[in-house]
Amino acid sequence: MPLGIIPAGTGNGMIKSLLDSVDDSCSVTNATLVVIRGHKCSLDVVTVSQGQTRFFSILMLAWGLIADIDIESEKYRWMGSARLDFYALLRIIYLRKYNGRVSFVPAPGYEAYGEPSNQSGAHPSKLHICGQGQEDTVNIGQCGYQGPPVSLNDLEWRTIDGPFISVWLHNVPWGSEDTMAAPNAKFSDGYLDLIIMRDCTRASILASMSKLNDGSYVKLPNVLYLKVKAFVLEPGQHSDCPTKGGIIDSDGEVLARGEGTYKSERKRDLMVYDSIQMTVDQGLATLFSPVDIIS
Repeated sequence: MPLGIIPAGTGNGMIKSLLDSVDDSCSVTNATLVVIRGHKCSLDVVTVSQGQTRFFSILMLAWGLIADIDIESEKYRWMGSARLDFYALLRIIYLRKYNGRVSFVPAPGYEAYGEPSNQSGAHPSKLHICGQGQEDTVNIGQCGYQGPPVSLNDLEWRTIDGPFISVWLHNVPWGSEDTMAAPNAKFSDGYLDLIIMRDCTRASILASMSKLNDGSYVKLPNVLYLKVKAFVLEPGQHSDCPTKGGIIDSDGEVLARGEGTYKSERKRDLMVYDSIQMTVDQGLATLFSPVDIIS
C-alpha cells in the first residue's frame, strides 16, 4: 500500500527528498499533487533491533551532536524551528564527545574505511544484543514483520572507535527542509549513508553546519562519509563526564538515553542505552512519488 507524505512537521525530510528529486519546492500543494498523480517509489526500510525489541526506521538514526540538538532543543519549542539553530550553536560552544564504537558492513567501494573486525568474517558483537534492564523497555510480538532474513555472520565487518562528536545514518538525502544530510543517498539502493565526525575543532564544526543546506559539508576533511549495508552502534559515556551517556534518536523519536541525559529520570524509553543493530530491507515500502521509481 503506497504511503502519501504531507509536510506537517518540523523537519519534513522525507517529502523534501521526494520533491527535491524533481526540483519541486517542498509545499503542501506539491505534496498533495504527488499523491493525486499516483506515481510510486520504492523505499528501503531499516530494522533497528536490540534483543527481541525491534522497530523500523525510514529516515535516519543519530547519536551524539545531531541527536542532542534534535531532542534537547525541545525545551525551546516556543522558539519554533529557530530552536534548532539556537541549540546547535549552544552545543558547539559546549561541545561533547562520546566514547563508543561503530561496526559496519561497507558497501562496495567503501571497504577501506575503518579497521577490520577482530573476528574476520563474523559480527564484531553479539547478534542478539540484550542490554541490562531491557525488561523495562517495549517488546513487540513475534506475529508481525521481523526484519530482513539476512545472515550477518558471513559478512566482512569493519570497525571505528571513538570518541565521537556525531554519528548519523541516513536513508534519504534530506533530514529536514534545509538540511541535506546525505547527498548521495538513494531511496532504494539497499544501503544507509553513514556520516561520522570525530576529531573536529569548533570552527570546523561551524563550517560543516553552514554547508548543510546543500550537502557539501560531506566533502570537508573532518567528515567521514560512506555507505553501509549493516551497522552496529555501541554507545558509550561522555568522554569528559563518565557518569553521563548520550541520546539515540531515530526518525525524530528517542530510542534510548543514557544516565544524566535530558529527561532520563522521567522517560521510559523504547530501548536501553546499549548496543543497537541496524539492517536494511531494500525497497520494502512504497511511497507516492513525483515520478515512478520502483526497484
